Amino acid sequence: MFRTLINIFRIPELRNKVLFTLFMLAVYRIGYHVPLPGVDQSRFEEYRKRTQEDDSAAGRLAQYVALFSGGDLSSSTIFGLGIMPYISASIIFQLLTTVVPTLEKLQKEGETGRKKIQEWTRYCTVLLCMVQAIIWLSYMQSDGARLVMRDYAHKTVFWVMGLSALTAGCIFLMWLGEQIDEYGLGNGISLIIMAGILARMPAAFSLLADRTAFSLGGEEPGKDITLGKIIFLIASFVFIVGGSILITQAQRRIPIQQAKHTRGRRVYGGQRQHLPLRVNHGGVMPIIFAQSLMLFPSFFLGWIAGFVSSAKGWFAQFIIFLNAEFAYGRFLYVLLEMVMIYFFAYFWTTVQFQPKEMANQLRDYGSFIPGLRPGKRTADYLEKVMTRITYVGAAFLCIIAVVPTAVSTQMNIPYLVAQFLGGTGLLIVVSVALDMVQRIEANLLMRNYGGFLGGSGGKRIKGRQY
Repeated sequence: MFRTLINIFRIPELRNKVLFTLFMLAVYRIGYHVPLPGVDQSRFEEYRKRTQEDDSAAGRLAQYVALFSGGDLSSSTIFGLGIMPYISASIIFQLLTTVVPTLEKLQKEGETGRKKIQEWTRYCTVLLCMVQAIIWLSYMQSDGARLVMRDYAHKTVFWVMGLSALTAGCIFLMWLGEQIDEYGLGNGISLIIMAGILARMPAAFSLLADRTAFSLGGEEPGKDITLGKIIFLIASFVFIVGGSILITQAQRRIPIQQAKHTRGRRVYGGQRQHLPLRVNHGGVMPIIFAQSLMLFPSFFLGWIAGFVSSAKGWFAQFIIFLNAEFAYGRFLYVLLEMVMIYFFAYFWTTVQFQPKEMANQLRDYGSFIPGLRPGKRTADYLEKVMTRITYVGAAFLCIIAVVPTAVSTQMNIPYLVAQFLGGTGLLIVVSVALDMVQRIEANLLMRNYGGFLGGSGGKRIKGRQY
C-alpha cells in the first residue's frame, strides 16, 4: 500500500491530477464556511443544533438534503444549496432523454449532442437554484424561524444578496466539478458530494463520544451509549462497508462468442468474451428516490392528523393510526420504503438498461450469445437475466436503507451517527472511492507499476462474478 502511494507521486501526470483534485476539494471546503450576508449567525447556530437532534420529517429532510447535496442549509453559507440543483437537473434530462424523441436523437449524435444537452442542463440548474433559493430565503424570514437580522428581514437588498449568493455558490460548485472532470482525477460532482459526507464524520464522532459511557460499571448521567453498542457499531460498519463493496462490484457475466471470419487462408475472430451486467445496476438512485418520497407521508398525515385529532369516529382514529405507523422507524414506514426501493430499482433499470439496443450492437459487431439467435431472442434473454439480478440488487439496497433506521430507533443511536451505517451516503462514498482507486490503478498499471493489490501488471481490482 505504501509503495503504491509512493508510485503515485513518481508519475508527474498522475501526481498533478491528484494534487489538483485535492486543491479543488480544499477550495470547496473553504467556501463552505463563507456565510450568507444578513443572516443572524447566533440564531442559526441554535437552529443547527435543534435540527441535528430533530427526528421529525422536517429534521430528516434537512439532514438528507445536506448528506446528498454536498451542502448544508443549516450552515447559512453560500454553498447552502450544495450541488443538488445540478443533480436534479441532470436526473430530469436523463429521464427525458428516454421519452423525448428530440433529446434521444441529440444523445445519439455523439459529443455534439451531449454538449447541447449539457448546456440545457446548466440552464435548468440556474432555474432550480432560483426556485430553491426563494423557498429557503422565505423560510429564513418566516415568523417560525426568524433567522435574518431585523435590518435585512423582508428587504429587497437581502433578497438580491441571498439569491445571488446561493445561485452563484451552486454554479461555482458545478464549475469546480467540471474542472475536476477535465484536469483532475475522478468524477467531480461525486467527489464534492463525498467530501461533504465525510466532512460530517467528525461531528458524528464527537456526538458519539459525548454520549458514550466509557466506564464499565454503573451509568453516567446523560450518557446512554455503552461500550457494547460501540463494539456493535464498529462491527456493523465493517460488515456493511464490505457488503457495499461486494454488491457494487458484483457482476453477472454473460458469455459472448465472436463470429469467425475467413479472409484468404486466415481465420479471424472466434474469441470468447463476457458481457458484464451489474447486479446493482440502479446504483444509489433507488434509495434516493424512495427516501425522498417517504418524507411526504409524514408531512401529509401529520397535517391531516392535526385537524382530526379532536374529532371522533373511525376515520379520525384511522388517520391517527396511520400518522403513528408512518413515523420514522415504524413497521409501515419501513415496509413502504422497501416496496418503493424495489419499484424504483426496476424503474431505473428499465430506463437505463436497453436490451434491444445491446442485442443489436452485438449483432452488428458479429458477436452472439451461444445457444441464442441474434436479435429478439438475445434481447429477451438479457432482459430476463437483468430482471433476476435486479431483484437481488434491490434486496441489498433494502438492507442498506433499513439498517440506519433500525439502529437509530431500536438502539437509541443518534441518526447523525447511524446514517454512516448505510443508506445513500455510504453507497456514494463506497462507489466514489472504488472509482478513484480503479482510476489510479489503471494509471499505475499503464506505466508498469504495481496496483493496490501488488504485482507489476497482473492483479487489479475487478468486479466479482455471480
